[in-house]
Amino acid sequence: MCRLIKIFRILLHVPVLVAGMNAGAQETRIPPTDTTRAVADSQRVRPYNPKIAAIRSAIVPGLGQIYNKKYWKVPIIYAALGTSAGIFVYNLKNYRDTKFAYRVKYNMRVFRTDSASFSQIKDHLKPLSEESLRFYRNQYRRDIDYSALFFLVFWGLNVVDAAVDAHLKSFDVGPDLGLYIRPGKSDVAGTHGISLVLAFK
Repeated sequence: MCRLIKIFRILLHVPVLVAGMNAGAQETRIPPTDTTRAVADSQRVRPYNPKIAAIRSAIVPGLGQIYNKKYWKVPIIYAALGTSAGIFVYNLKNYRDTKFAYRVKYNMRVFRTDSASFSQIKDHLKPLSEESLRFYRNQYRRDIDYSALFFLVFWGLNVVDAAVDAHLKSFDVGPDLGLYIRPGKSDVAGTHGISLVLAFK
């Protein structure tokens, strides 16, 4: 009789244990919610941060490209910036020379002064008239503005390129995404020919 009671008690505890095991198994099989996925995505560290790449390129041109491991872009960036900087220096020098020559010739004609400064004018500018000197002075002044603008544009493009390149580093181009050319009948159009298919797996 005692044995039957013990067996009966054991049998009463078996459903409770099985239910507990099933509950534990169900808890492990519950798929993650959107909130947990969002937290996991936010905690995932990107290998290339667009903000860091942009800041580095803004401070030192080409540093963001080095951060993105696009070393071949660095010489292109410095060639563009160096060319625009060289043109800026060239225009600035010629602007100062023509401005000085125009001022000396204008003062000599109107105020009869600055005759001693005539010898300081560049040799290739001495034969030029006041009108020609004024024209070249204004042209060099305009070219200074253009070259400075191009320098800033190239610097800005360097920053944008670093940020965009770092952002596209995390873009998924794995085997789950594909673009295929498929000859034969098109189910959509109902005709025969060549179809361009974008496949998502």
